[in-house]
Amino acid sequence: MIEIRNLTKRFGTVVAVDDLSFDVQPGRVTGFLGPNGSGKSTTMRCMLSLDRAERGVTTFDGRRFESFRRPLHEIGALLDAGYVHPGRSGRNHLRWLAASNGIAVSRIDEVLALVGLTDVAGRKVRGYSLGMKQRLGLAGVLLGDPHTVILDEPANGLDPEGIRWIRDVLVHLARTGKTVLVSSHLLAEISLMADDLIVIGRGRLIESGPVDQFIDRHATRWVRVRTPQPARFAEHLRQIGARSLDPAGSDGIDVHGLTIEQVGEAAARNGVVLHELSPQTASLEEAFLKATAFSQEYVSGGDPATITSGPPPPPAGPSGPPPPLPAGPPPPPPPGPPGRPRTPGLPYGAPGP
Repeated sequence: MIEIRNLTKRFGTVVAVDDLSFDVQPGRVTGFLGPNGSGKSTTMRCMLSLDRAERGVTTFDGRRFESFRRPLHEIGALLDAGYVHPGRSGRNHLRWLAASNGIAVSRIDEVLALVGLTDVAGRKVRGYSLGMKQRLGLAGVLLGDPHTVILDEPANGLDPEGIRWIRDVLVHLARTGKTVLVSSHLLAEISLMADDLIVIGRGRLIESGPVDQFIDRHATRWVRVRTPQPARFAEHLRQIGARSLDPAGSDGIDVHGLTIEQVGEAAARNGVVLHELSPQTASLEEAFLKATAFSQEYVSGGDPATITSGPPPPPAGPSGPPPPLPAGPPPPPPPGPPGRPRTPGLPYGAPGP
């Protein structure tokens, strides 16, 4: 288990992490969330003794990170996939990691195959894409088969297949009893793989606990109804206390303020035919935005429709031939033949005075 107690880190006058405490349980994927500038990366660096905290302590099963003689056997961490010597090949990068931690060379081929880099292991890292570097970084994380995995934005640069693959890997690691802490801005992915959430803002803890509880507390819930008699049924729902009724297509109603049981019983009492009756819950994204609304350091503003500059295009005219131009003086005649001046009022070719 990871235990963080009263962690505080300042950069000059800026408090990046402010008396932060939380636990990360084994056997579960824990999502570490927060707006930009909330202190997630600084917290992870302090956990791994890459930054020195002003106050507080992080322990892994009761031990500090610097006490591990061979840390890759205990904790696998990836905070920056690009922080690799560009002149080394992917295989050589893993070879020196393995040598520094007493890991068998045979393990290198195993993790290269696991992350799908066997065919490019001999290429220089400078030629790797960002997604390939992420896979190489994860290979380094898994090299010592650690009991704790800490990742910062692991899906950055991965294609859809890679994102799904890393999700499956992290869930599998957690199901085998390992402790998995992953920071990501891809909230849809976090909602698919995380069991618990740690949410921070401006360096302080906002909330921690299971994902379902977080969504229950902060996300909107409603009941969707589809019926061939939406107007009639809407009147019955208002009479039993529906807070609001929003149309959902030609035959649908989104019912707020009533439980699904109340809506179903009202339909039965009044003989209303139902084609759909289903509970609806807003996404983790909406819950996250509500929970961190007062902790956003960088807030976008303005109407997206005003992003483009310049005057609006003229309205399209009616179809058909263009309207005639307004009447006006005729255009001036073209110049006369070279070498012969033209007298005003005389036709071209006429002798002048």
